Amino acid sequence: MTSAPEWQRWYRIEPQARYTPQIGALVEMLNYARMTTLADVQGLTAEQLWATPPGFGNSIGALLTHMAAVERTYHLFSLEGRDLDLERDAALLGGLSMGREGTPPPTGQSLETLLAELQESRAVTLAALAERDDAWLASRLTLPGFDFPNHHWAWFHVMEDEVNHRGQIRLIRKLVAPAPQPEASA
Repeated sequence: MTSAPEWQRWYRIEPQARYTPQIGALVEMLNYARMTTLADVQGLTAEQLWATPPGFGNSIGALLTHMAAVERTYHLFSLEGRDLDLERDAALLGGLSMGREGTPPPTGQSLETLLAELQESRAVTLAALAERDDAWLASRLTLPGFDFPNHHWAWFHVMEDEVNHRGQIRLIRKLVAPAPQPEASA
């Protein structure tokens, strides 16, 4: 019997033994969202990453920076039980707000640098989720003033935010790095 091609694996939610069942399903979804984001930015140059086309408020680079900042922020909320500290977490603020709250977002990083930040942030998430169970996932955040969501919603929101911005990335990419058109035959 031959096994199915590896790409077919991405079309099933099959939690790994490292995680409890609910956390494992969530991790699978987080991983799939990330895999498709990475595919959509593959091969972009620094100029393409940081171009903001007319009618758009952000560049692909700003959106990738935002994705990493959102994940890091939810580490604080969910995994550490604390809110952002304006001094301690200043590096997150520009990416989190994408410059809308007076803190300019970082700009000019290479694709490799941005992808490394996404990978590092995700590695922290996965390691922390492996140490928790489904009862924790269903429990509410302990952050004062933001204790109404549960941890499952928090991490769903991280994934939801990435998927939303990935749609923006796809639109921007069509403008800043259009796919070459096949030549018409004579």
